[in-house]
Amino acid sequence: MPSLQNVLSTFLITFILLQQYSCNTETNSGKIEKSKQLHEMFDAYWSKRMQLLPMESTAIGDTQFNHLMPVTISEAYRDTLTAFYKEYLDKSEKFAESLSEEDQISKELFEYEMKINLESFRYKSHLMPVNQFWSFTLEFPQLGSGSGNQPFKTPRDYQNFLERLQKFSAYIDCAISNMKQGVASGYVLPKVLASKMIPQIKQVLTTDATTNIFYQPIKNLPSHFTDKEKTSFRNAYQFEINNSIIPSYYKLKNYLEKEYISQCRESHGVSALPDGKAYYQFLIKQFTTTTLTPDSIYTLGLKEVASLRAEMEKVKGEVGFSGTLKEFFEYMNVDKQFYPFKNAAAVLDSFKAIQNVINPTLRNLFETEPKTRFEIRQTEAFRAASASAEYNAGSEDGTRPGIFYVPIIDATKFNIIGMETLFLHEAIPGHHYQISLQQENTSLPKFRKFLGYSAYAEGWALYTETLGEQLGLYKNPYQYFGHLSDAMHRAIRLVVDVAIHTKGMTRDEAVRYMMDNERTTEPEAIAEIERYMAIPGQALSYKIGQLTIRSLKEKYQKQLGNRFNLAAFHTQLLNGGNMPLQVLEKKLELWAKSL
Repeated sequence: MPSLQNVLSTFLITFILLQQYSCNTETNSGKIEKSKQLHEMFDAYWSKRMQLLPMESTAIGDTQFNHLMPVTISEAYRDTLTAFYKEYLDKSEKFAESLSEEDQISKELFEYEMKINLESFRYKSHLMPVNQFWSFTLEFPQLGSGSGNQPFKTPRDYQNFLERLQKFSAYIDCAISNMKQGVASGYVLPKVLASKMIPQIKQVLTTDATTNIFYQPIKNLPSHFTDKEKTSFRNAYQFEINNSIIPSYYKLKNYLEKEYISQCRESHGVSALPDGKAYYQFLIKQFTTTTLTPDSIYTLGLKEVASLRAEMEKVKGEVGFSGTLKEFFEYMNVDKQFYPFKNAAAVLDSFKAIQNVINPTLRNLFETEPKTRFEIRQTEAFRAASASAEYNAGSEDGTRPGIFYVPIIDATKFNIIGMETLFLHEAIPGHHYQISLQQENTSLPKFRKFLGYSAYAEGWALYTETLGEQLGLYKNPYQYFGHLSDAMHRAIRLVVDVAIHTKGMTRDEAVRYMMDNERTTEPEAIAEIERYMAIPGQALSYKIGQLTIRSLKEKYQKQLGNRFNLAAFHTQLLNGGNMPLQVLEKKLELWAKSL
């Protein structure tokens, strides 16, 4: 028979354990409830964001606001977004209790997103609302052509875009008003950029509405529409094209030609703007998600350029070219062997052949592949002259594929060098894998499925170019040189972007620097440099992101030794979606500790 003392001891131990269990249950229950509230807040934010940013909603395949088109460059709209981001930053900061590891990452990402958006409104970029590279006046025709992410399948779809057509003139009126304010306060584009918009606008201007790009969906009316519906939409689209679209583009063209261009600045960098120095430092933060200074980026760029030049010299020697590196560039720019294409279809087929080469080897480097379909298309003629090869993401629901767009103005002048590395970057496994896997990840809150920090996205895509040999590519030394050329192209950006915007480098000086250090033609170099002038800081994100990812891979290869698995590392890079580099570093630290 147990003693009284033993019975009491057993009772006491049982009581303590029950108390601990009860406490833990309450704690876990509290965490579950806080997590639920946090995710409800994320959902509410996303729902309101889609209504406030309906073009973004359309882009991701959410069709409920496809008829809305706010004037995003207006002061009233900027004020609305400012209040919106402040409201949700305040709500997020109230979740001070301990959260799960994944919820903590989500909260950190959410607050970073709110803060960077709020900070952007300190600067007056809306007073320079159009440019020759990124501009709604270029994006809207792509939507209206039916080849973009605006759907044209049902009568409701056609009505939705008709309502957007009706709102376009308000956008142009605001753009012109903003530019006039910019002229008065010193926020104007470089003159050389403003003049480049005129030919783009002329591409949209037609004397016959039925030949206009916005009429293209009417030419492709679905056969299941009734005759009455077809007639109604034909008439309505012709009316809006004639009375809204064409007059609005004419109004913008006339303002640019007759007033704006003459008042634009001769300088080329944003340092010429009233708050240009602070603005550029913000753009570095926004696009690279780092606190790097312009000078540190410039120095890094010079170092990378020197390293890549040395590697290029090796390839030049391997193929037996005896001239200088610049002469080697010129040889690859003009020799007929590098221009094998007769038509656009042949160019697209060549990219499809690259896809066929890498398909069998992808599973060696990736544990998961996207479900989203993938297509290769030629860039539409109206924007091809100023466009680069690009990737347009598919929709979350899988109804719209991810699309790799290739601008082909003249197929006989399309150089074959660099096609392999371009495909890896823009298509597979670059942007298509990263964006599609992010959107397909059902464990992420909605806002995380569509975050888009340039340093992560472009850093990943540039990093994937270094996987070419493992994917069966770069066997031809000229294609490997193309890979080096693209790496050099991104390194040069670190030098010229900073130099243009903080060191007084002119457009022509930047063009010469680019042509001295990479294989490019003068028109290509001019287009690139003018891109950096139009969107300062964005071009820095590629190399900064890639070097960060490369550094992280090298770190964990060394730290983990035989436990390091490249496919698993790629999973960890991709399975949390797009995030600032500083958050990515923390995520990988937790992963390495768990092994």
